[in-house]
Amino acid sequence: MPDGKPPEPAKAAGVVQAPAPAKTLPAKALDVSQMSFEDALGELEQIVRGLEGGQQKLEDAIVAYERGAALRRHCEAKLAEAEARVAAIVEHADGSLGTRSVD
Repeated sequence: MPDGKPPEPAKAAGVVQAPAPAKTLPAKALDVSQMSFEDALGELEQIVRGLEGGQQKLEDAIVAYERGAALRRHCEAKLAEAEARVAAIVEHADGSLGTRSVD
């Protein structure tokens, strides 16, 4: 403890740790169906900005457009799911809130 700080547990035990895995994969590496609404929307916004900039090669722009279309469909489906969940919230006679089945 030359600097006054206690040693980290892995170093104190002489254990070499592998770097921690990334918390999330880059959005482009994820299958669209596995993305959260927020991640899909963020990537879609980036694609739109890139297409609006007009600096991409034609083939890259087509690929980006296709990915953007898939992201848009995914976002719309996620929103529909959320709307159905909100619509399922019901107020009971006693004023308490509950849910009804959305199926």
